[in-house]
Amino acid sequence: MAEYRIDASPESVHWGYFDAGLPPLLTVESGDTVTISTVSGGPEAMPKAPFVIPQALSDIHAAQKPKLPGHICTGPVAVRGAKTGQVLEVRIKDIQLHYDWGFTYSAPQKGALPDDFDEIHFMTIPLDREQMTGKLPWGLELPLKPFFGVMAVAPPASWGALSTLPPRRNGGNLDNKELVAGTTLYLPIHVDGALFSVGDGHGVQGDGEVCVTAIETGLIGTFELHLRADMSLTWPMAETPTHVMTMAFDPDLDDCVVIALRSMIELIVARTGITKAEAYALCSLAADLRITQVVNGNKGVHVMLDKGLLQKAHR
Repeated sequence: MAEYRIDASPESVHWGYFDAGLPPLLTVESGDTVTISTVSGGPEAMPKAPFVIPQALSDIHAAQKPKLPGHICTGPVAVRGAKTGQVLEVRIKDIQLHYDWGFTYSAPQKGALPDDFDEIHFMTIPLDREQMTGKLPWGLELPLKPFFGVMAVAPPASWGALSTLPPRRNGGNLDNKELVAGTTLYLPIHVDGALFSVGDGHGVQGDGEVCVTAIETGLIGTFELHLRADMSLTWPMAETPTHVMTMAFDPDLDDCVVIALRSMIELIVARTGITKAEAYALCSLAADLRITQVVNGNKGVHVMLDKGLLQKAHR
């Protein structure tokens, strides 16, 4: 299969929005591999020397303003033959740091505790590529587990241009820390070609992302894109090397639980042949419900189940 590369530049990014009308930068065949570099951070987040600001990020700041509040995303990439109603399988093959720094901030009226802090708090965090750590201001060296906060296909054309901030059925700002290299993400396709974009690099993040930010940084990802005409999804899902994972996004966490849990029950029934009631019981006994994030407008819940438990029923 063919291999391609797209680097972030003023010509290859869309800042703050998704739109089904965005023209693809590249059209690939199912099974092809694309390496994509991304950048993060507005002019206000740029650190001083000796940190290195990629020239591409400076060029983007000079050439563009965000169309809507949101992230700088590289893409989109079209997959030839992709049709609405099918699924894009995104195999995350590799993720590398793009910067020697990242940043984290909190601000009044934002995050999980919007009324608790009266001033903006900003940290520039040095990143060590060899040790894969980020050094926090008080000396703690935090192990890095990089992943992309934003991975998406285009939304339906009827939705128009949408901010990248809330995650939706087309993916987007998932902020799911399980989506590291070695994990596969499945996205329901809403427009022909699929139109895959990526951005919002995170050095590391806890479930919840409670102050609004992870270690925000630039990343370089390698993705193998597969068209799945044999699948149909309403919401994104994923598989790690050890677990299956269903996801849901809604302003109400209770609604997220219902959606993600129902999706997991459907997945278990389809793969094992057991009844819905039995699958519900298995979720109670063995599945973990996790809060993905609570700061993106639409909150997130993901349900994880060990793949070893998906055994065909023998009656």
